Amino acid sequence: MPIQIRRRHAFLAAPLLLPAGVLAQGVPVNAAEEAMTALAALPGTVSAFVAVDDPAGAWQLGHQPDRPLFVGSVVKTFILAAYLLAVQDDGLSLAEQLPLNDEVRSLVSPVLEKLTGTLPARSALEAMIAHSDNTATDMVLKKIGVDAVRAVIARVPLAGVQVPTSTRRLFSYLAGAAPEQDIGWDGVQAVLADRLPGPPRPIMNNVESMSASATALVTWYRYVLSGRLFTSATALSEFRRISSMADALSATVPPGIASYGKGGSIVWQGENALSLAGQMMVRGIPASFCFSYNWQGGPETVQPATAAMVPAAQAVLRAVAARIS
Repeated sequence: MPIQIRRRHAFLAAPLLLPAGVLAQGVPVNAAEEAMTALAALPGTVSAFVAVDDPAGAWQLGHQPDRPLFVGSVVKTFILAAYLLAVQDDGLSLAEQLPLNDEVRSLVSPVLEKLTGTLPARSALEAMIAHSDNTATDMVLKKIGVDAVRAVIARVPLAGVQVPTSTRRLFSYLAGAAPEQDIGWDGVQAVLADRLPGPPRPIMNNVESMSASATALVTWYRYVLSGRLFTSATALSEFRRISSMADALSATVPPGIASYGKGGSIVWQGENALSLAGQMMVRGIPASFCFSYNWQGGPETVQPATAAMVPAAQAVLRAVAARIS
């Protein structure tokens, strides 16, 4: 999908994908490894990992899989899981009407940005994953709180994963606001008009960010989709159903293969990121994957970078699927 950008604007939407070079572990050189190697030369930084849990012989390959990078909306998978855990364990209802107003309105909300009223929690979760709607994300986070999300991450546990307090708090901090300050919807409009509250900050920081390594995200999908997080079959089924709606999956996973995951991206002050993490099921065998790419450059670099990565990502996953078949 084309990404429209203006100076200083941040975008955390569901993106395409980006693989990378390769360090094979017990796997002979094959088409998947060659496709990933071809992307190792991309200018910037790549973290990639694929793990195939084949009972006949598990195998994996990757490139700098332990290196944390900015992954954007990929972290919304943890928010989805935390909400469904609250439904399972704490009596929340997916039919509950969540407030939709300027208190939670955020940038990059293709479904909800101009709407006001209430929305069922289930619809907010679907908008958050299927269309990476940030207003929907902040509606959900306001209900359960980011501590519940971070508790899910700690439960696995996963090291080095950062989830922001809200997407608007992330935008606020990156735009130069004080830590713990939410500039509000009016403040967001000011940022869009190039009136920042302070000097802009880098996307990778220790206060408000969306970062993870490929290893952490592959570990997550292997864990949650194996049924180790949820005790309720209904909760796991709902996690799979909503996770299958992410639009980045259809751009990369071979047709006809069930898949679950989330994409993410950002364009901000000369920093750019694309990421996709998830799992595809090939003949009943799970292949978990994460491809993350961060690079420096102006808006003119986004389209070429995206166009270069998508076919290669497709090639990696096609080759993985072919080897399993």
